[in-house]
Amino acid sequence: MKHWLTLGLLMSVAVFSDAEAEAQAYLPKTDDEIVEVLPARGDSWLEIRYLRKQVAAQPNDLEPALALVRRYIELGRAESDPRYFGYAEAALTPWLAVAQPTAEVLTLRATLFQNRHEFPAALDYLHRALARQPRLAQAWLTRAAILEVQGQHAEARNSCIPLLKLAEPLIGQVCLNSILSVSGQLDTAYRQLALAVSTVRSAAPADKQWALTTLAEMAERMGNTDAADGYYRQALQMPRRNGYLLATYADYLLDRNRFQEVVELLANDTRADGLLLRLTFAEKALRLPIVAVHIDALTARFAASRMRGDTSHQGDEARFLLHVLNQPESALALAQANWAVQREPRDARIFLESALAAGKELQPLLTFLSESKLQDVRLQTLLAQIGGSGV
Repeated sequence: MKHWLTLGLLMSVAVFSDAEAEAQAYLPKTDDEIVEVLPARGDSWLEIRYLRKQVAAQPNDLEPALALVRRYIELGRAESDPRYFGYAEAALTPWLAVAQPTAEVLTLRATLFQNRHEFPAALDYLHRALARQPRLAQAWLTRAAILEVQGQHAEARNSCIPLLKLAEPLIGQVCLNSILSVSGQLDTAYRQLALAVSTVRSAAPADKQWALTTLAEMAERMGNTDAADGYYRQALQMPRRNGYLLATYADYLLDRNRFQEVVELLANDTRADGLLLRLTFAEKALRLPIVAVHIDALTARFAASRMRGDTSHQGDEARFLLHVLNQPESALALAQANWAVQREPRDARIFLESALAAGKELQPLLTFLSESKLQDVRLQTLLAQIGGSGV
């Protein structure tokens, strides 16, 4: 197993954590205590059982614990199941209590903070990790992902540069070109990443899948919908489940009124809030009776998130309020709060949509879009409606 989380799993937290609720760590009182029985998922479940036995057999050995934590995080991302992050935190906690936690331990702790959108804490742990091990690729990649989400493109780009030497070739290329694509160099980034995907033969499946997903998103922002569809389909054909890919492709289908395809894609994925939200959009458009049940479920889930103080769902809840409940003022308030934390194209989109629906103009957002030189035909359409400058 690689000593860094694969790119597709790591970078996805930058924008898909909206679908993941905060999970609190719990440490069993004895080794025999059953906390919860995980769902059986073939090889993944067998692997978890093996890793847990390794940890139990070697309680003073860090490497088995790190392997278990990494696998929990991978499964949490793939399945959009927040419980795995709680298990990861519980397994990691003892190694944070030692006098000098290793750079790998600090980086994984940062990843768990990143998952909860606690970005300042995550960046602090990454700073400590890189001070101890400046050549740790995982830490640079996590830092780049967080900074990109925050719209700090220059710093994010600088965090990608070391990966060109420290990580597998495709990892560095996706990291760098993803950031270039949202900072005024979309065409160049698209060409460079397409070339990398076609020439790098040794990429891990998850890294290849993420590169294809990133290409699909770039093509979509360029207005090249046929290419986007092709890249999404290639990514979906790879034998790895990816919750972020499912959500992003569902958004693509929704924009093209391909509602039945969304239902077929997500019918069995009602557990993850972000996927249930997209399924509900499609069901509402198709006027399916089940939509009322799913609206009630989402209302309860978002309320529970607010009670926990979990702010990672604000972008999705803003979409729910605007497009399902028709509450533009409330949607705008959440979209604005979400924008204060993360500033990716989808965050800008719900912010603009809510502002239009509420009849408000948001100059700070327009200024950011202009200064960042973000290119996205979907945002261009919205900006034209409010007379803003193009992107």
